[in-house]
Amino acid sequence: MTCSSTRTIAIPRETKFLYFNKIYGHSQFHVKPNYWKPKCLSKDSNPLISSSAASERMEAVEPLTSGASGRINALFSLRALRSLLLLLNAVVLFLLLPFRGQRRASAICSGEEVGKDEKQDCRRKGSSSSSAVMRVPAAMVLRRSAAVILDQEAAARRSLAIQRVVEDDDNGTVREFSLFTSARGETLFTQSWTPVSVVVRGVVVLLHGLNEHSGRYSDFAKQLNANGFKVYGMDWIGHGGSDGLHAYVHSLDHAVADMKMFLEKVLAENPGLPCFCFGHSTGGAIVLKAVLDPKIEAQVSGIILTSPAVGIQPSHPIFVVFASVVSFLLPRYQVSVTNKKNMPVCRDPEALVAKYSDPLVYTGPLRVRTGYEILRTTSYLQQNMNRLRVPLLVLHGTDDTVTDPQASQKLYEAAASTDKTIKLFEGLLHDLLFELERETIMDDIIQWLNCRV
Repeated sequence: MTCSSTRTIAIPRETKFLYFNKIYGHSQFHVKPNYWKPKCLSKDSNPLISSSAASERMEAVEPLTSGASGRINALFSLRALRSLLLLLNAVVLFLLLPFRGQRRASAICSGEEVGKDEKQDCRRKGSSSSSAVMRVPAAMVLRRSAAVILDQEAAARRSLAIQRVVEDDDNGTVREFSLFTSARGETLFTQSWTPVSVVVRGVVVLLHGLNEHSGRYSDFAKQLNANGFKVYGMDWIGHGGSDGLHAYVHSLDHAVADMKMFLEKVLAENPGLPCFCFGHSTGGAIVLKAVLDPKIEAQVSGIILTSPAVGIQPSHPIFVVFASVVSFLLPRYQVSVTNKKNMPVCRDPEALVAKYSDPLVYTGPLRVRTGYEILRTTSYLQQNMNRLRVPLLVLHGTDDTVTDPQASQKLYEAAASTDKTIKLFEGLLHDLLFELERETIMDDIIQWLNCRV
């Protein structure tokens, strides 16, 4: 890899989308040939698809993963729509129950077809009307109980995250943790990796992806340490050792604001050192939105993005509007059809086992609000790509089914940065730093950093 300021390294791949114009009244008919075939068309009746090509496409099944894209497409499917409508109906009926209870209570106290015991209760209530009675709504008790459980669950995750830092006895790295308080008063877990015998030449701030945590990138951080870079990682809200419901994100803008505050803390601890930001998947989207702020842009020497979440679309535009409503009414609702555990996001079996057996990695269904926030943020980034001016390195696997590699190419082309590089890896999946070729990818990142220190 050379140190030129602007270049593209892209390996061509097969086109994965076919468009059929004006078939059965639709202006465009979008086919995903990896796993779906229109029932209304046979391979013989369609002149655009040969039987051999159709059979080849039917052989491969595109897997859903625990990442953003597969879950969001499932989240806004027709099946999920029906499930949500049934849930809304149940919620309405539940809300009507208190009124039904009030009507029954008034009937009892008025003497309409009540038993002897109930009449006596009404008399006692009337005779003691002068004394004050404190009533606590059952909903309030339930909310307090849920808050206690939530705090306990977050505390258990934080304890495990701290334990892993303390037990790391690598001789070449000093690994430490600290608790960082956000502007909203929430506690965020952060950690750092400092080289022992190597002079620090720069700083890297690391943002993990959706459903995971910063500790998963410890090996990568130690590689950076060996090359003179101190690394800081932050578990954003609802992830790893930080506060919040596991993998629930009420607003990605909160994560962006937290990153900005954390970045200021890092810069204050390392004056005069160049600072770079690394973001994977949704973490890459957080980094991108943060550096669009002119103040942050002036403080950052460059950004590195692996499989950034800048290209995620639902199956139909109407679901974007529907998601905004449901995410407001039922933000924490989980859609079971999005729960696809143990699906491959890399081709290393050991790395997959390590990920999906990690208690700090969330493998449950995606929550509605989280999915909507990802859609909203990616839409914003697509409209503001041309404002990006910091040095940029983008890396993406061509077979990634979680985030779109073509969106990364679009980001590279639209960015106003004069120093930008993109690398597309043929056949690689979403978690590039856990692929079998991880050493090559780490070397590419380190060489890019060395050229800019």
